[in-house]
Amino acid sequence: MLIKSLLTFTIILLSSISYSADKVVNLTSLDWPPYSSKSLTEQGASVAVAKAAFKAMGYDLKVTFFPWSRAVALAKDSSSEYSGYFPEYFSEDTAKDFIYSDAMGSGPLGFAERKDKPINWSILDDLKAYKIGVVQDYINTTEFDAMVASKALKTSTTTSDTKNLLKLVNGRLDLAVIDENVMKYLFKTDKALAKKVSNAQFNATLLEDKKLFICFKKTSQGEELAKIYNEGLKKIDVPSIMGKYL
Repeated sequence: MLIKSLLTFTIILLSSISYSADKVVNLTSLDWPPYSSKSLTEQGASVAVAKAAFKAMGYDLKVTFFPWSRAVALAKDSSSEYSGYFPEYFSEDTAKDFIYSDAMGSGPLGFAERKDKPINWSILDDLKAYKIGVVQDYINTTEFDAMVASKALKTSTTTSDTKNLLKLVNGRLDLAVIDENVMKYLFKTDKALAKKVSNAQFNATLLEDKKLFICFKKTSQGEELAKIYNEGLKKIDVPSIMGKYL
């Protein structure tokens, strides 16, 4: 009788552990404050939204941070524990490899420029004479990325927004592609940039107000998690949550 009771208890315990594990979603992200960063409260605005949406559906979200290219590669790797990555902009190419969630807010994408040399433009062809900083493997806009790929625009590639802004304020770039909220955050918190905040500003012409998404693996599990997450988004106040951090 005792053995039977212990066996029953063990089965219940194992079932509980399995259920608990099934209720944890593992995603990758990058250090991209104020949207995502392991050093921020709730790990940033986008992470706070994602956690709230999953929590509304009874799931816990665990986010692990990597350099951007690594975060994407691990999310794509079929043998990894990660079910996707975020925050990401929409791209037809990326949609071939991942399932996009519904939008989880947006961010103003444009250019940082030097205050002493503001640039007026209306179409991207107007920027052909300028050296523009971009971040490796970042999606920007379809037209802009196509012109970069065809070398119709002169660009310089770095591995982070911070490095791009430093090059800009030190006169090595004319423009740097960046989200306005990210730019403001970095100039406020990075010591090297804070010393030169008066040298830069956000260009008056926006590239695009970019929607942000989670990209889930293109698997049956990824499809199911996307449905769960999208349903959770409907249950929370996304603008209110984002507004606490932006």
